[in-house]
Amino acid sequence: MTQPVFLCQAHALVDSSLAVPFEVRYLDRNQAAFAVRYQGRVYAYLNRCSHVPMEMDYQPNQFFDMSGHWLMCATHGATYAPQTGQCSLGPCRGGLIKIEVSEADGLVHWHTSDKFQLPI
Repeated sequence: MTQPVFLCQAHALVDSSLAVPFEVRYLDRNQAAFAVRYQGRVYAYLNRCSHVPMEMDYQPNQFFDMSGHWLMCATHGATYAPQTGQCSLGPCRGGLIKIEVSEADGLVHWHTSDKFQLPI
């Protein structure tokens, strides 16, 4: 059964701007994750490039490239579609690991699942 977990106030996420970081438990390990807003919608992913499993942000909470239309890994330059996490360019294998989120009444929540649990 999924459980909503408060992430942030909705106004903290601005289109194609800084991400809000958070932590989840994935594969029995606490791991970094991030949420961004793109074209009015909120998306969240593990902060882990599909090419090499390392964190992607090149400055704290900065994931968008200069155009504001792609999420970019700072290490190898792989770019991902913000809406799906699918790789669009550069060295990558598949895409980013998506975390379900919801937005209502000015609040953003991420949702636990069989893959994602509250960090320990």
